[in-house]
Amino acid sequence: MRLTQLVASLPATVPFVGPEAQERAMGRRFVARLGANESVFGPSPAAVAAMAEAATEAWQYGDPELYDLKAALAAHHGVAPANIVVGEGIDGLLGLLVRLLVAPDTPVVTSAGAYPTFAYHVAGFGGRLVTIPYRDDAEDPEALLLAARKAGAPLLYLANPDNPMGSWHGGARLAEMIARLPGDAVLCLDEAYADFAPPDAGPPIDPHERRLIRMRTFSKAHGMAGVRVGYAIAHAELASAFDRVRNHFGVGRIAQAGALAALADRDWLAHVVARVAAARRDIAAIATANGLRPLPSATNFVTIDCGRDGAFARTVLNGLVARGVFVRMPFVAPQDRCIRVTAGRAEDLAAFAAALPEALAAAG
Repeated sequence: MRLTQLVASLPATVPFVGPEAQERAMGRRFVARLGANESVFGPSPAAVAAMAEAATEAWQYGDPELYDLKAALAAHHGVAPANIVVGEGIDGLLGLLVRLLVAPDTPVVTSAGAYPTFAYHVAGFGGRLVTIPYRDDAEDPEALLLAARKAGAPLLYLANPDNPMGSWHGGARLAEMIARLPGDAVLCLDEAYADFAPPDAGPPIDPHERRLIRMRTFSKAHGMAGVRVGYAIAHAELASAFDRVRNHFGVGRIAQAGALAALADRDWLAHVVARVAAARRDIAAIATANGLRPLPSATNFVTIDCGRDGAFARTVLNGLVARGVFVRMPFVAPQDRCIRVTAGRAEDLAAFAAALPEALAAAG
């Protein structure tokens, strides 16, 4: 098999080990699935009905222009359809963005320990990652800017609110960062958790801003992670460039129908956001009751400081997994002193509350 030199140099891996793989290894199912930041509260009933109806027409390809969904998203955000790109989740859009802007050995700036799928795509296209440490458990806009200027990077990545820490920056600080981007550099602002964040957590949407692409998803607050629909808001020139490389039939008919219905059901979204806020409070209370420190969060998870080092936190995590509670943790020190717990239903959090003191005791 004649692989390209670049691909032959890469490890055969995935950014995350899925809970299904862990369940196969254990030979049993998790009692509580609180690691992947999915919404256990599920999709809008209207979205479920729309997808069920569309399933009868699954013999047809989805609209390759995604006309109706792009029009609805544009109206929702007050931009033109030409400013919208739809793809197979934010993960798929990140891969396309890197393909558009990154050639072999192109420097790309991100934070050490930030969302690993972005780094996976950069490596896959031969880019050279320049990583900046977190500061006070948050991504550091000033340091990212300085690194981009020094490296001559055409692309920076920042998640706001952040995964895996749950922290966030205000819109004013991000607007200042965008204004100071060097040259023709583009900031990819990953806003997967924007629906859970305070209203001032993002800069105003400006469809004329050439230096920014914002990414959103139906996987989190809309509860459709298994359907794979994400979208980006960008200057029309950048948005149109995606048509040169995207998989035009990548978002199927069922996914398009579900996303349209989910976007229209604002009551369900508000219901989910309220339940997530309540679950965050419950997770924080469980952590505090066990002598741990929950970090402030504007996402659908709470990152919990286990108070020691990464080895200890990993032992706690493994103890939870052994007791049937799936959680994850940051990958890079010093953030790896933490575990990360997704908002769940009462029964999910009861399982976590029962398992945590046992896992801590076993970890010593």
